[in-house]
Amino acid sequence: MTSRRPWPFVLRALLGWCGLGFGSWALCLLLLQVLFGRQVEALQTVQLGRDLALNVRLAELALERYPPHLVSELTGLDLAVVRQPSSQSPLSPALAQQAKALQAELCRRLAHCPMVVANGRSWDVWVELISPLEPIWLRVSLRSPMAWPPEPTLLFLSLLGAGLSCGALFLLLEVERPLRGLERALALVGDGDDPDAVPARGAPEVQRITHHFNAMLDRLAANRRDRDTMLAGIAHDLRAPITRLQFRLSMPALSSEDRDRCAGDLQSLERITGQFLLFAGGADGEDPVDLPLDQLLAEVSTSHPPERLQLDLQPVLACVKPVALGRAVGNLIDNAFTYGLAPVVVRLRSVADGALIEVWDQGEGMPAHQWERALQPFQRLDESRGEQGHCGLGLAIVAHVVRTHGGQISCASADGDAPGTFVIRLHLPSRPAAAVLPMVEKS
Repeated sequence: MTSRRPWPFVLRALLGWCGLGFGSWALCLLLLQVLFGRQVEALQTVQLGRDLALNVRLAELALERYPPHLVSELTGLDLAVVRQPSSQSPLSPALAQQAKALQAELCRRLAHCPMVVANGRSWDVWVELISPLEPIWLRVSLRSPMAWPPEPTLLFLSLLGAGLSCGALFLLLEVERPLRGLERALALVGDGDDPDAVPARGAPEVQRITHHFNAMLDRLAANRRDRDTMLAGIAHDLRAPITRLQFRLSMPALSSEDRDRCAGDLQSLERITGQFLLFAGGADGEDPVDLPLDQLLAEVSTSHPPERLQLDLQPVLACVKPVALGRAVGNLIDNAFTYGLAPVVVRLRSVADGALIEVWDQGEGMPAHQWERALQPFQRLDESRGEQGHCGLGLAIVAHVVRTHGGQISCASADGDAPGTFVIRLHLPSRPAAAVLPMVEKS
């Protein structure tokens, strides 16, 4: 069940986004005014000059027969009878420039070029009219660049720009950044690590995904703890009867046949117990050390006769976990004897980016479609082997050990001049790196 944000937090977030939206709108409006204010002002001057030229013609025609006050009442024009209007206030550069542009537009549209005088106290200009009796001026109000409301075109564009910028910022802060943190946590889970719970931030939808992800982490951790407890318990419970059997075998009452049978059972139980312990993570805490890898492989192979196990080892110094890697190579050798044919060949080669361990046998190998299944735990390709101490963890343990070393495992059939017909290769890097998923490929 997802937790909701408290109302004060939601209210603060809402007020913050409203303030950000208003600030973005004001900034966009200011930028548009700076960038396109001159063009909009020029278009307004052209429109005003066209309308004003028509009013000037009509007013001048009417002034030839009627007095100014009557013309002003009939037409609604603001006419004044003065010799020349003046202003004590200094003119702003914008007003002077707009007045000059309006005069140029009137001169272009009229037969004569009237005088245009700007009023410094207000955003007005006076246009001189031709009158037969007295000087008459027409007062025209201009639009200030800072007038409110802004020009509709700039207002619409600024609202659109503010909406786009706030939307992009919302996606960046409330969606993209929390999802990026979730992606990093997912990558850690894919690499086999246990990341901390991801803080639930961002949009409500992203928070719901984060809550589900954290719940998944809790379930995975619980399942991993249960698995480790179960496997450790199984291994612990098996060791007690193994010890009792070993003690009974030391008694002289058993026949040699029964003693051999019990000894075989003991070896199977010991093998299963060791595999369970290793698969449960018993070697994960082992620290890697630098050692001669060829000597480690030679020591692992000492329990097999040389006519059945051949070694082809180059001197290689590597940083590995010796106990885990020794058990992994021992599993490969046992599998080669169990599922393949002797002689088994263990070969070690130094490559550019690490070491390559190969275990060859003379058997038929396994079908390509079963390779990935063979790497899964508790999978036995030959069910008849289950009574011989094989619990289906051999290759799964090898894949786990190789993954903890940052290496790769692959299977292949023989090609060309090879010491066997089927091989399992372990590619180990020079130094232990981040864990990678096991790979199976066919050459």
